[in-house]
Amino acid sequence: MKIVDIKITPFRMWADRYRNATPAPKTEIVQTLTQIITDEGAVGYYLGGQGHGDQDGLSPANRAYIMQRIKPMIVGQDPLDRERFWQWMNAWKIQENVMGVIDMALYDLAGRIANMPVYKLLGGCRDKVKAYASTYPNMGMPDNYARHALECKKQGYKAYKIHPYYYWNPETKQPVPGRPSHIKWDIKCCEAVREAVGDDMILMYDPWGTYHIYEEALQMGRVLERLGFVWYEHPMPEYRVAPYIKLARELDIPILSPEIAEGNLFTRADWILREASDQSRLDVLRGGITAVKKTVAVCEAFGVKCEVHMSGFANLQVLGSTSEDTCEWYEKGLLAPGVDYDAPLGYVKQNCDPIDSEGYVHMPTLPGLGYDIDWDFIKENEIKE
Repeated sequence: MKIVDIKITPFRMWADRYRNATPAPKTEIVQTLTQIITDEGAVGYYLGGQGHGDQDGLSPANRAYIMQRIKPMIVGQDPLDRERFWQWMNAWKIQENVMGVIDMALYDLAGRIANMPVYKLLGGCRDKVKAYASTYPNMGMPDNYARHALECKKQGYKAYKIHPYYYWNPETKQPVPGRPSHIKWDIKCCEAVREAVGDDMILMYDPWGTYHIYEEALQMGRVLERLGFVWYEHPMPEYRVAPYIKLARELDIPILSPEIAEGNLFTRADWILREASDQSRLDVLRGGITAVKKTVAVCEAFGVKCEVHMSGFANLQVLGSTSEDTCEWYEKGLLAPGVDYDAPLGYVKQNCDPIDSEGYVHMPTLPGLGYDIDWDFIKENEIKE
């Protein structure tokens, strides 16, 4: 079997989003379907590539790069040689989300050939995973977060992660540059949520690197410890490792980083060895399923958790092939008041991550990544280029 073509189809879809404390219902989004086609008729698919789990498609520049640089590299090759392609792309320093799209389409193809879900192909470990509700940032006043957390608790979520205030001033309710941070409001938000949900709901916190001053990160960490949060994610910019080493030594709450630093498993291994964080973080748009599985193995060897970042079909498949001891949670979201995250996406006949009454998301059962693609929707909304 040989790869004979790559095809990328951009199309329009609509989903609820959230902008600066305001719901943005039915926002138009450009999604992409990447296909890797073989001479024996087997095809691998990947939907997404740019962010928001797997709901935002590849940019025009990324699409052009795949067609101009990666297609000539892999056409004529055996599609099951995923590791070979990953090593080639890594050596070429190809953008990590682009590496991921190719890697995941190849995994989907392999799963379809084997007629099994990817998590079983990888070596199944569990059929369901605990989900936490992950918020949009800037969801209005602290009371808004508190009410939303209570609603998520009623829906069955056992855990809730706060993305607080950044690039938006909660006092003036206006967009602002990333500095200064709004730490006083961040503290009020965390206090309001903890008071609302009580001590029996697990809480996490992610300010997305907005504390550029070490003392701010330390101050917020002390608050989170007092409130019983279980992790402190990406508190400072990740290109400065020394403050992370200092912070991890000073605080008892686990530091969960790096989240977005480039270098996938290599960067995560370096952070573990330097004791710059207590837990590690990666997702499939940072090098694909191959990169995440390698990272999980490194973390497991060191007895460090590797919490998978973001939602989506491929992240969920990876979680199904890992132990809860290392990868405990599925990040569902982003969620906010007025955002119907579970509304049908249109381009697939079933979303990947409905939550059950006990707070679990179950593994997809279809072959490959689990897509049941609605071809009519994609054809009707295709963007001709």
